[in-house]
Amino acid sequence: MTTDTPSKNTTAFFAMAGVSFGTALLTMLVAILYLPAEPWVRAFLALGTLFLTTSTFTLAKCVRDAQESQSVVHRLDQARVDRLLAEHDPFRAVS
Repeated sequence: MTTDTPSKNTTAFFAMAGVSFGTALLTMLVAILYLPAEPWVRAFLALGTLFLTTSTFTLAKCVRDAQESQSVVHRLDQARVDRLLAEHDPFRAVS
């Protein structure tokens, strides 16, 4: 019997994801700041960037929660099957 254990992200992967997110957000904000456009256009783009950033975090949390709930359901199902197999006796007389 195998038990599925979720793989954990390494510290290097977590750091790379954080640095790449920070770099992308910073370059977008710098690009908006130096964009040769009216202030209301830059403000609109900045608000769009802020909304996109917050909705990305929300989506990532929802996906993570859905995967964790599936993992719990899978482990519960596996535990039920293991219990049934442990209780099963093929040589028991049927009455």
